[in-house]
Amino acid sequence: MALFQPDAAQFNNLKGTTKTIVITGGSSGIGLATATLLSQLNTQHNLVLIDLQGPPPSFKHSQSNLLVHTCNITSWKDQRAGFEAAYTKFGRIDAVFVNAGIAEYRDQFFLDDLDSEGKLKEPDRRVLNIDMDAAADTTKLAIHYLRKNPEGGQIAMTASLAGYLASAGAPLYSAAKHGIVGLMRALKQECAKVNIAVSVVAPAITVTPIIAGEQRGANASADPREIAKGMASHGVPLNKPESIALAVCWLFNKGLKANGAGIFIQADKFVDLERGLAKSREQWMSKEMLDLFRSGRGAPLFMRLDKEKPDQAKWTAKWNESKL
Repeated sequence: MALFQPDAAQFNNLKGTTKTIVITGGSSGIGLATATLLSQLNTQHNLVLIDLQGPPPSFKHSQSNLLVHTCNITSWKDQRAGFEAAYTKFGRIDAVFVNAGIAEYRDQFFLDDLDSEGKLKEPDRRVLNIDMDAAADTTKLAIHYLRKNPEGGQIAMTASLAGYLASAGAPLYSAAKHGIVGLMRALKQECAKVNIAVSVVAPAITVTPIIAGEQRGANASADPREIAKGMASHGVPLNKPESIALAVCWLFNKGLKANGAGIFIQADKFVDLERGLAKSREQWMSKEMLDLFRSGRGAPLFMRLDKEKPDQAKWTAKWNESKL
């Protein structure tokens, strides 16, 4: 797998074609950096920022081309209302960045906290609720609206290095990010049939507010840059949020060619892990196991979209028949 360097100057598609782009978690960190880069590439892009709060005053974009929808991202109705508002205002949605996420809350497996009855306390699953469940909801909404466009559109999702290698000390976060990678892999073939590209960015540690939550006992309002200095002093490779934004825009600029990509970013360097893993399957699966896997791929284990001109009514009828 070779490293590559995205060049925003070459993003001719994003620079020349006005798009409506939805970003969850758009008020800070990677989401805000992505909105900022998109605004710089084309001031006429219609940007839809969905988050608990709006962007800071430093974010400048034409109000006529901006929609800020504040909501609890874990509420299906609230998210749905955000997409509905975007579609009503701008008439279409072209790309969605599924980005909202949080860090893990304390240790959930080795601390024997007790509840008010003195019994073992239920785990705190907020990281799963936001980083996996809400992200899946965003993806569902994205597919629904992108299918309205004959030319489809793009979905990029924020996974993590923890979604490939896992992160000791953050098991639920790692599980959620593995889920994002799995969601992309499971959707990419079906999405391609309706002209939708789905991909992930997988950042290593990035200097955003989330790293305050990743530090045991750290003040969640602490300056991420100060925490990052401590990490760097221990040799931790860090990303700037602008590098992740660059990767997201690179994916959006490529259109359908980005389908199935998984861009790993570490120390502001870029590589497509998914392409590398696909090319090396025989090495890590063995030829025999790979051949066995391929021999059964055509089995009708799950309902699939028709390869030619997928039809919603026909698909629903086939699905209902399969349950009889």
